[in-house]
Amino acid sequence: MRRLPPVLLEDGCPRELISLIRTILAACKEISFRVGQGALSGVLGSTLDENIQGETQKKLDVVTNQLLKDILLESGYVKAIASEEEDYTVAGNPDAEYIVAFDPLDGSSNTDINSLVGTIFSIMKAPEGSDAADQSIFMQPGKNQVAAGYVLYGPCTTLALTTGKGTRFFTLDKTHGTFLLTQDFAQVPEDTNEYAINASNQRHWQPAMQSYIDDLMAGETGPRARNFNMRWIAAMVGDVHRVLCRGGLFTYPTDTKDPNKPNKLRLLYEANPMAMLIEQAGGIASTGTERIMDIQPDAIHQRVAVILGSKNEVETCLGYHK
Repeated sequence: MRRLPPVLLEDGCPRELISLIRTILAACKEISFRVGQGALSGVLGSTLDENIQGETQKKLDVVTNQLLKDILLESGYVKAIASEEEDYTVAGNPDAEYIVAFDPLDGSSNTDINSLVGTIFSIMKAPEGSDAADQSIFMQPGKNQVAAGYVLYGPCTTLALTTGKGTRFFTLDKTHGTFLLTQDFAQVPEDTNEYAINASNQRHWQPAMQSYIDDLMAGETGPRARNFNMRWIAAMVGDVHRVLCRGGLFTYPTDTKDPNKPNKLRLLYEANPMAMLIEQAGGIASTGTERIMDIQPDAIHQRVAVILGSKNEVETCLGYHK
């Protein structure tokens, strides 16, 4: 097993980018400890506040956001950050080369039941000569990402990372505090019999997704002529990790439950980094009508529909949308 920095150096990854990734992972190690302490840490449960998304903040949302925010801004490696828990972007070192968008604790509603949660991050280069206080520097399509990843806090702490040359898995060795390479070049199987969707929203989906899921549920007696299994963790980081490990289709489609929020997942710090990881592992990531990483953002907290995973199954799903 190899430690993180040598692997990246072999890829010709810039040293400043390596240092930035290591800075993010330093915060994630602390988050892993806080999450692992559970009720002993005194940070379970909700606050009395809502974030800009209109979602009640968990105490760990606030703690993890502050950890990442402080360590990134103090590092000097970032020009600005954008977070799910921040109303606006936050300026850092005006001379830095990179900008970082992150979801500090995806699936935080799972903390109270000791289920999977994780940190998702996306790294891009800031436009040359740009102002660190100008949030438009984040208005770049996902294909501009130079690195993306997540850290999953489960029975072990796992890092999925890409710098544009494949998706790799690392595991945190808690005896030494180091992320070690445990799987090189993950590949998402092209075919699958698993899918993940929040089935409680079925009555609100668009007709194309209704028809697709109906055909999956019909099993071997339906038009697909085989049985499918549904899995749902209620944390994107957990569901996408399963897809990367053994294939599958994950989707949070457009729905009509709240006309003001037809889509659930945020483009910059959820959909884009996950799309990059999936594509680098041979999968597909789409909204149903376009490639996720081709979308030109128009807002920091912009939401999009997501359909990603095993190539052949995603293409089948997209066929319904045509």
